[in-house]
Amino acid sequence: MATDGQRLHCLVTGATGYIGGRLVPELLRAGHHVRCLARSPGKLRDHPWAKHAETVQGDVTDPESVAAALRGVDVAYYLVHALGAGSGFEDTDRQAARIFAEQARLAGVRRIVYLGGLTPRDVPERLLSPHLRSRAEVGEIFLRSPVPATVLRAAVVIGSGSASFEMLRYLTERLPVMVTPSWVRTRTQPIAVRDVLRYLVGSATMPDDVDRAFDIGGPDVLTYREMMHRYAAVAGLRRRLILPVPVLTPRLSSHWIGLVTPVPASIARPLTESLRHEVVCREHDIARYVPDAPGRPLPFDEALALALRRVRETQVATRWSSASVPGAPSDPLPTDPDWAGGSLYQDERHRPVDASREDLWRVIEGIGGENGWYSSPLAWAVRGWLDRFVGGVGLRRGRRDTERLRVGDSLDFWRVEEIEPGHLLRLRAEMRLPGLAWLEMRAETDDQGRTRYRQRALFHPRGLLGHAYWRSVAPFHSVVFGGMARNIARAAAGGPGGRRSGSRPGRRTVRRQTSSAPPHQE
Repeated sequence: MATDGQRLHCLVTGATGYIGGRLVPELLRAGHHVRCLARSPGKLRDHPWAKHAETVQGDVTDPESVAAALRGVDVAYYLVHALGAGSGFEDTDRQAARIFAEQARLAGVRRIVYLGGLTPRDVPERLLSPHLRSRAEVGEIFLRSPVPATVLRAAVVIGSGSASFEMLRYLTERLPVMVTPSWVRTRTQPIAVRDVLRYLVGSATMPDDVDRAFDIGGPDVLTYREMMHRYAAVAGLRRRLILPVPVLTPRLSSHWIGLVTPVPASIARPLTESLRHEVVCREHDIARYVPDAPGRPLPFDEALALALRRVRETQVATRWSSASVPGAPSDPLPTDPDWAGGSLYQDERHRPVDASREDLWRVIEGIGGENGWYSSPLAWAVRGWLDRFVGGVGLRRGRRDTERLRVGDSLDFWRVEEIEPGHLLRLRAEMRLPGLAWLEMRAETDDQGRTRYRQRALFHPRGLLGHAYWRSVAPFHSVVFGGMARNIARAAAGGPGGRRSGSRPGRRTVRRQTSSAPPHQE
């Protein structure tokens, strides 16, 4: 049996996601050895904790890679969900959980810890949303396994960057008057992300005879309507006028949320579906094994205030968009122009820059989000709207950090595929396209020691539609990509104090606050 203070070997799946990316440093802080299982380990390399954790490549649906990852592990954290993954996700979740449970048994793992969803009381399983039903089934698979399991069940998680928090934040801030679905009257029990992490870390040292599920929640039971009013009060906004109507189904309301907030409909729908039924904790037995300190779990208003402070200080450790979007392309940039025997279209631009490479890199790394894309804002906005219309992520995901990027970060409708500080930023497109697309930006020095900016857009078409797409947009490249190269060079020449061309006026710059102590999770 593991005891407090014992150094355990922990495996974390889903470390590229919102909770997993925050759990790893908490486990390290508790003195445990941490191994991360990731399909793309490179996405973890720029995290502040990366050099202190072990990373192995694999997939939870691959028994061999799971077996290798579980070798020598005491506690295995399962934080993988097929949220928004389309039809067939229940079978994938079921298969992956069974593989994980079986390989954990064979590896002699002491405990599996799983974070699932809080299910409503006295509601037949057939009436649950598919995603909530699947999460409950995964928990049952682990509880039926011979390996002792801790299944934590949470409702709305409040923390900077969480999908639930950003949905609440943007709805309340952008709509002083709103017509809302009837589920805003449904009671739920939100919990602060730092309490979720505390329970996850504490679950590692539970006695071996503990094999059960625990409901976890904060001290407040609120309707979503009350949550929006409380958010407005904490954020210093005027009281919102909220008018619930019965006609907005989860499907319709998810599209409404997708239009108003950065959370796309594919993610919003399972969140709204989980609000159809009351989800309130039936017990708080977790406190027997992970005792609550005074003032814990955090009250809702305090959790909101902490999350807002992290957002305003630009110290958001992970975001809901940290995990890859289901269905988004993940193929790396081909090194061979004749990759797979197909075409690879390119639009390449070079410009001299009357600035240092450092100033140029500062502009490159700061692109996107509030700073915009340095060319034709209307064209970028229209492309974002079109992407939302066809079910894509759109242009409103923004940035995790206003100044720094790391591999795996989402950046509007791109994702950072590669970054070489001071030299290269490569983005992979996650908008809906008939092919695969990348955008590269480089800060270089020529043979005479002068700074040059090099930009390259690449597109690998899929079928005839892909070729037609490239040819149809090629006439606009001189405006979009040419303007981008020109304005980035101008912005860099303005120096550190110059206003960036393409940034939005009227925005207050928030300076990063540094501290020698590691930040707490909010």
